[in-house]
Amino acid sequence: MTASTQANGDHTRQELMTRLRDLIQHIQTAQLVTMDTDGVMRGRPMATQPLGEDEESELWFFTREYSAKVDNVLAHPEVCVTYADPANNSYVSVSGKAELVRDRDKIEKLWRPVLKAWFPEGVDDPDLALLRVDIVSAQYWDATSSKLVQLFGLIKALATGQSAGDTIGENEKVEVRQRIGSDTAT
Repeated sequence: MTASTQANGDHTRQELMTRLRDLIQHIQTAQLVTMDTDGVMRGRPMATQPLGEDEESELWFFTREYSAKVDNVLAHPEVCVTYADPANNSYVSVSGKAELVRDRDKIEKLWRPVLKAWFPEGVDDPDLALLRVDIVSAQYWDATSSKLVQLFGLIKALATGQSAGDTIGENEKVEVRQRIGSDTAT
């Protein structure tokens, strides 16, 4: 993440990143969307690994090194990762650049016993690897308020002519890096 504290609305960039991180950590499964070699977008459920304090501008996923999603990432590293928690009205969309990582130390650091369900050989599996997604930008929608507060927001929107999106919950965009194709982060 960059050191910028550029404000977005009433929030500093750091506050937005903290909120984004909190939302992601409370949603168990993400949808990782890649582009296949024919240009077709493909999505698959993935479990985001817990984010460390120093990793708030990247996401980590376990994968098999020899898989269709890795082939997709190697051909087209630009990805979208989405998170949805309809029960709490929280949604996140992350755009980023994915990279295959074979770092055994990082694999061991992120490993959790529950992953054995997908990778029975554990950290010793020679095909085990990681996908790192460097976040370029993200957007979140969060309306975790009670149903009564949401209903009030809808009524207020109808009465004032405002969009319900302006009266219910929070919607913020966070720019993390200049652009996907850039080799240097801002």
